[in-house]
Amino acid sequence: MPKWGMVIDLARCNGCSACTVACKSENNVPISEPVDVEERRFFAWLEVIEHEPEHGSGAGRTRFMPRPCMHCDNPPCVVVCPVSATKLDRDGIVSQIYDRCIGCRYCTNNCPYTAKYFNWRTPEWPEEMKQGLNPDVSVRPKGTVEKCTFCHHRLQRVSDQANAEDREIREGEFSVACAEVCPTQAIAFGDLDNPESTVARLAKSNRSFTELEDLGTEPKVHYLREDY
Repeated sequence: MPKWGMVIDLARCNGCSACTVACKSENNVPISEPVDVEERRFFAWLEVIEHEPEHGSGAGRTRFMPRPCMHCDNPPCVVVCPVSATKLDRDGIVSQIYDRCIGCRYCTNNCPYTAKYFNWRTPEWPEEMKQGLNPDVSVRPKGTVEKCTFCHHRLQRVSDQANAEDREIREGEFSVACAEVCPTQAIAFGDLDNPESTVARLAKSNRSFTELEDLGTEPKVHYLREDY
């Protein structure tokens, strides 16, 4: 069984936000209105966080950190969900079952990465954009929590094809939308348990670290430091 994970090279990320746009388009993430920003209800499954160090060699230069769901091996969100609407799958993906979610937001409050979002309103799109919605991804209703799924619908499609051909999923056959569109190739995705995969090699490099790793959440999203 693969263990899907991601490595993001902070030295390559230029903050273009192409990954955010691709994620929204691929996963039918609703458009946020100005009122959502004012009420702090804006969300994106993949958010590019800006940081400007005040001290050191990088002082005065804006740096960027893409932040999806960390798909933790020890996910704090799972243990507090009273209806098992979120769970850790065997392949390492922390899934979200929207039809089961009751909107209590315990998982949202318990996520140290603020990577889960609550639908305060019924999702809407301009009429001209509705034809662009992805038919493979359900539109989440008002009152439910949603988050990055590592484009799980793509994995289902690839798994069905591999099963039909009685074989394993090949290296590089399954990827996520954000990694595919990144112009600087800052995002790598693949099987962390495959020692021959690019993502496994990068995750073990001296530049690799995980966010808030002292919490013991064991994220499967790794970052590469800009300088080592």
